[in-house]
Amino acid sequence: MKAVGPVNKAPLPGTAGSPAAVPPGSPRITAVDTYDIRFPTSRELDGSDAMNPDPDYSAAYVVLRTDAPDGAEGHGFTFTIGRGNDIQVAAIEALRPYLVGRPVDALCADPGSVSRDLTGDSQLRWLGPEKGVMHMAIGAVVNAAWDLAAKRARKPLWQLLADAEPEWLAGQVDYRYITDALTPDEALALLERGREGAPQRAERLRATGYPGYTTSPGWLGYSDEKLTRLAGQAVSDGFRQIKLKVGADLDDDIRRCRAARAAVGPDIRIAIDANQRWNVDEAVEWTRTLAEFDPYWIEEPTSPDDVLGHAAIRKAVTPVKVATGEHVQNRIIFKQLLQAGAIDVLQLDAARVGGVNENLAILLLAAKYGVPVCPHAGGVGLCELVQHLSMFDYVALSGTTEDRVIEYVDHLHQHFIDPVRIENGHYATPTAPGFSAQMRQESIDTYRYPDGTFWAADAAGKEEQA
Repeated sequence: MKAVGPVNKAPLPGTAGSPAAVPPGSPRITAVDTYDIRFPTSRELDGSDAMNPDPDYSAAYVVLRTDAPDGAEGHGFTFTIGRGNDIQVAAIEALRPYLVGRPVDALCADPGSVSRDLTGDSQLRWLGPEKGVMHMAIGAVVNAAWDLAAKRARKPLWQLLADAEPEWLAGQVDYRYITDALTPDEALALLERGREGAPQRAERLRATGYPGYTTSPGWLGYSDEKLTRLAGQAVSDGFRQIKLKVGADLDDDIRRCRAARAAVGPDIRIAIDANQRWNVDEAVEWTRTLAEFDPYWIEEPTSPDDVLGHAAIRKAVTPVKVATGEHVQNRIIFKQLLQAGAIDVLQLDAARVGGVNENLAILLLAAKYGVPVCPHAGGVGLCELVQHLSMFDYVALSGTTEDRVIEYVDHLHQHFIDPVRIENGHYATPTAPGFSAQMRQESIDTYRYPDGTFWAADAAGKEEQA
């Protein structure tokens, strides 16, 4: 097999794609529209944790418009928590010249071409490389390209990936910097093995869904009464795992963990999440103190870049598992976490890295090392996206849901055309074509910052009070 490697030369601005090779009249991307969308979640302390006490969940949102006869569009976004979302939008807008004019059929036949061209641009690459605001912008665009490809194939993304030929799928991965851990041949072998029994697993998935866990009871700003009530409700709703935010005050964490354990009983898993709050020695001491409440994992115990720190924590706090990934910048850091034996649970994020293509690499690395993937979700639309990645992984790669769950947070789903559905603690399988990324136009019009109807009225109200 000849794997597709990184390409270091992007099209010149204004000449995206190869026009001479495209038949006249073929559909193209005609516009790249961006939106700064923010929701005032800080006012109810939804999303609050030890590192982020007052987040306003936000999306730097992009739409790839086309002149295709079917009217198909590609929708994507990356997640932020408020201030700086305008910077993220500006980064996406910097990619417009590499997209407008791009042939739609070629893009859908090889979404990896978008990923390779954008990550390979030497001047944009200097801003990372392959990390930070520019890489997240590329991820938003790449995800929008896959949304467009899945819509035109009339399949939900998980199914598009699961039905793909292993050689084509392996060719969507950029192997630069990871061949010491995963070669193209190993990736192909994993995908070929994953196809065995895939139709039967797809049927089971449609029948039962994919197991989830909920963070909704555990936001740090919630009262003990609210925590206890929501934890009990989660069990009634069929969830077998909940998660609590920790890390601000040890006495508070002890009290809240005790209340949660009393509410859910001994048989429900409780994960705890420090959101990068601690130094390595603090993480070990704090986790050992909370071990009496039988936490299933400690999440983001320290800096997401500290591979050796995670390895030391994991060694010191066993049998509590160590989980991280929502702020891991790229496939290379994930590779090192796996090589170092630093994590028990890999938590990929659909919008932090360079989109579907890089997440394929991360899923393949996890499969090679036998580490379960439990994606980070919540946020704005992250539940909608990551369900597709986990369902593909189950159907056509790892072949199992053992010790695998997708995070679920019960807010902001109403703003999406195809929102997640939870049935008895499981993600119901998406059936609509695409990546479930498309936001309702009325939500865009209401929460576009700063001139959407909500924010305009909010600013007017503040002026009246002043």
